[in-house]
Order: sequence, then C-alpha cells, then structure tokens
Amino acid sequence: MRAIFWILWSVNAALAAIVVFFFLAGVGDGSVSSFNIGLWLGILAAGFIILAGSLFLRGRGHAVLALLMVIPAAAAGLLYALFIILIIVSGERWN
Repeated sequence: MRAIFWILWSVNAALAAIVVFFFLAGVGDGSVSSFNIGLWLGILAAGFIILAGSLFLRGRGHAVLALLMVIPAAAAGLLYALFIILIIVSGERWN
C-alpha cells in the first residue's frame, strides 16, 4: 500500500505542477485576470490541499485516509491522460 500511495501522490504532484505552469503562463500573457483569479486560486488551493493534506495524514498514521485523499484526483488525471493518448494514437480528427 505504501508504493501505491507514493505512485498516486506523484501523479497528483505532476498534475499540480502542470496547473502551476499554466497559471504562470496565464499570468505572463494576461489571460489570468481579476475576472478569473478566484477560479485559479481555488484550483491551486485544491492541489496544495491534496498534496499537503495527504502527507499530513500519512505522517499522523492515517495511511488509509491519505490514500483516499489522493485517489480521486489521480484517477481523474490518469483517465484524462488516457483520453489524450487515445486522441494522439487514433489519428482521427477530433475537431
């Protein structure tokens, strides 16, 4: 169960890094503005809460709760990655 937690936590860390990259790119080009900063801050906070909260729970001896915390976001990220791979491999036009 220890390896599963760290694999899923790593997936969540990669997802959080992608979100931070797009946030910084949006700040740079001006697409992140006062109109949508609340949404961005919510998304960034959710990523931080999942990563830090799962580490906190695991450190306090609640390994199962920590695992339950990382599973939903990791599953959604992996399913989306599978979808993108399907689009690339299929060669079909999706527009």
